[in-house]
Amino acid sequence: MFELNFEINQFLDTYWQKKPALIKQGFVDFQDPIAVDELAGLAMEEDLESRLVYQQDGTWQAELGPFKTFDKLENDGATLLVQAVDHWHPDAQQLVRPFRFLPNWRIDDLMISYSTPKGGVGPHIDNYDVFIIQGQGKRHWRVGERQELPEFAAHGALKHCAEFEAAIDVEMEPGDILYIPSGCPHEGYAVEPSINYSVGFRAPDQNDLLSSFTDYNIDNNEDALRYTDIPMQVREKPGQIEQVELEKIHQVMLESCKTPEHLMPWFGRMISEAKHDLDIAIPDQAIECEDIIAFLEDGAQFTRLGGLRAVYFQQSPEQVFINGDAYDFTGFTDLAPCLCDQDETASELVEIFKDAPEALALFTHLVNRGYWYAE
Repeated sequence: MFELNFEINQFLDTYWQKKPALIKQGFVDFQDPIAVDELAGLAMEEDLESRLVYQQDGTWQAELGPFKTFDKLENDGATLLVQAVDHWHPDAQQLVRPFRFLPNWRIDDLMISYSTPKGGVGPHIDNYDVFIIQGQGKRHWRVGERQELPEFAAHGALKHCAEFEAAIDVEMEPGDILYIPSGCPHEGYAVEPSINYSVGFRAPDQNDLLSSFTDYNIDNNEDALRYTDIPMQVREKPGQIEQVELEKIHQVMLESCKTPEHLMPWFGRMISEAKHDLDIAIPDQAIECEDIIAFLEDGAQFTRLGGLRAVYFQQSPEQVFINGDAYDFTGFTDLAPCLCDQDETASELVEIFKDAPEALALFTHLVNRGYWYAE
């Protein structure tokens, strides 16, 4: 449905995580995959995260959804934002697919915003990389190079940054794409009623990783290594921690992650876990293995649920992680790329299931969990 209109390798070499870029007509003849009233309908749902940002008497205001009415959108200077629309709207989900030239595990979600004239969320800095696609209308954007700037709370749910010098100052039109690396200040305001699509990419920091890894070890490492003393001698300075003791503490802490492979059971679960709710629809009646084969013989293809994360490791493709759970693909590792690399799969499954009935049984289980569905 959507096809990028720029040279991807050149973009990666020149811009990715280096500097912001404006890509004029990154999508040629762009058509919005969602209407404003559909977006408003999603913002009324409890399972979706939404915000309404506006200014009142010169002061920034932000309300959190779900919403019952949208009176504020009748005035200028208002913006409605809905997170993870790709989890709930199949047509909008199509807009994420062109960006899968980047690893799936880095993709966060598709956020969609609608702004009335002069609407925006103010100058701010995001801790993730993002592609902003202009839909209907026009929007004026200013983006600065990566820099340290004072940040402050303009509202309890709204963080702003200080003024910055713009490296990009442009009015975007439908189909234009703005790439903003993590750490670059930016602000955008609608020139006329407009829709923007933001494809965000996760950028976990050390604290995110260490906190998650610690939680995983607390839950899964009952035989945790305990510190033991080095050969002890009379301590003349009992208040002093000696270097050799600190080195031993360091060894104890690193024991559970001595090699990158030690991280796989934890990282696979962490990075495949959905940040936002999924639109999971479990079949009314359990699907049997025979049903899967019948679907495929009838020409159906199976589509991965919007927003579902499924990953595997190059070193160990038999370990597959789906929505925070680990699955054993031993004996049929060729199923992993079918499910994790592709949004849809069909003919490949027939060949795999022919030689590995256990693969069919596992896939049937995943279908019954609502993770894949037949089209």
